[in-house]
Amino acid sequence: MIVDDHEVVRRGIADVVAAADGLDVVAEAGTVKDAERRGALLKPQVALIDLQLPDGTGIDVIKALAVSSPETRAIVLTSFDDDDAVSAAVESGARAYVLKTVRGAEIVDVVRAVAAGRVLLDERTLTRRRQANPDPTASLTASESKVLDLVAKGMTNRDIADELGLAEKTVKNHVTSMLAKLGLSRRTQVIAWVASQHTQSWR
Repeated sequence: MIVDDHEVVRRGIADVVAAADGLDVVAEAGTVKDAERRGALLKPQVALIDLQLPDGTGIDVIKALAVSSPETRAIVLTSFDDDDAVSAAVESGARAYVLKTVRGAEIVDVVRAVAAGRVLLDERTLTRRRQANPDPTASLTASESKVLDLVAKGMTNRDIADELGLAEKTVKNHVTSMLAKLGLSRRTQVIAWVASQHTQSWR
């Protein structure tokens, strides 16, 4: 079963899967409600599920299927590549986590692996992701973190000094240290980086 609210995407995935030997698409759904109803009725062996749906999330679908069709193995197929989403997928019992940027052949390989009983997503996956992509702000001091937030708002060193009750020279030192720890060189890069961290959540 393929669960995605974008019909073009859903049809594209269905075509890829249906063209593979030994795989059949038994159902499609564009909402949590449809997925729950069709999943309970047809009990598919594998479900490819998008995280963002009009009436909820793919996690809602996975949890519902765990009750109505416990033999169904869930694969999250999404455009969101962040630890929060992966963690939610792990906790819900998803067997794999696939980004929509993958090639069709890779989707087929993952479906076959999960259908055969393999688990491609677990706590170790999440731990490896976090180790490979550590939070760059973790090394900042409390003062540097405050300065980061204010620089991101476009405030000057003098403005920040007034806001925090610090000497302007102290603020300048915090900015220099903060930039070095983040691997950035200019204040404009800080603004862009912080904005990129606040993109729309999959929830």
